[in-house]
Amino acid sequence: MTSKSTAKDFFLNLIVIAGLYATVGFLVSLLFSYIDLWVPDPLNYGAGKDAVRLQIAALVVIFPIFIWASWFLERVFKAEPEKRKYWVRTWLLYFTLFVAGVILAGDLVAVIWRLLGGDVTGRFLLKVAAILVVAGSVFKYYIFELLDRSDWKQYQKWIAWFAMAAVAIAVIAGFVVAGSPAAQRALRFDERRVSDLQTIQWQIVSYWQAKQTLPKTFADLNDPISGFVTPTDPETGENYGYVVKAAPQTFELCATFNRPSDGTDVRFKAPMAEGLNENWAHGEGRVCFARTIDPDRYPPFSKPAR
Repeated sequence: MTSKSTAKDFFLNLIVIAGLYATVGFLVSLLFSYIDLWVPDPLNYGAGKDAVRLQIAALVVIFPIFIWASWFLERVFKAEPEKRKYWVRTWLLYFTLFVAGVILAGDLVAVIWRLLGGDVTGRFLLKVAAILVVAGSVFKYYIFELLDRSDWKQYQKWIAWFAMAAVAIAVIAGFVVAGSPAAQRALRFDERRVSDLQTIQWQIVSYWQAKQTLPKTFADLNDPISGFVTPTDPETGENYGYVVKAAPQTFELCATFNRPSDGTDVRFKAPMAEGLNENWAHGEGRVCFARTIDPDRYPPFSKPAR
């Protein structure tokens, strides 16, 4: 006697397939992010560490749901084997095979197209390999699932353990690449310090353009009309360092950093403005940045005639 399918069966199958798509999507994106970070392309910055953290967060939530739903559905199938032929499940599995097949075919087309154009790089080939492995594994698994081969059943548990291990390794690698939550908080404090120093620097430049002299202290920059108040260190609350040098239009801004800059931020790669030689690369501890205002690039503001 055939068991009657229920709404629970429909949604269980839907959760499993949706979880599969989401897991595969975020896993491939995570692998792409690793490739972008380990094999940088000067013409394409690719994903940063923020993307890695987002992909890890998604996998940590979605993958366990997918595993639980798959395990629960397998228990249903053991109790009622005829539900393996439920039409919704069959349609979803065939659609999954279609999507995986299209991805694999498109992947091969892209390889040949890039190869003929002489634009095949190691980074591109690594991404192709990632798609081939992930999409190919999904295609092979579900083609045998639809064929319902008895010799395939004994390998399903091992494949499930292998998939869990692969995702776990990818997530653990992400923590190594992106850093622990404590390390990220320390890095965010440093990013805030750089942002504060940039703000102070341009306030000093504007002050010099208006008065043709550098401010003696940060108190000179505070403006009750515009509402500007010189920021302080976000972690300690202490004032940043400021020293007016003997050379004309030259000053230093100083801050104490938790970690060395890693060079992934464009602000740490090269000067952003020739007139100030603005580069914020820094080491750990107290670092001072010397700045000299170029009057040709930042001329004084003209005063209205009286």
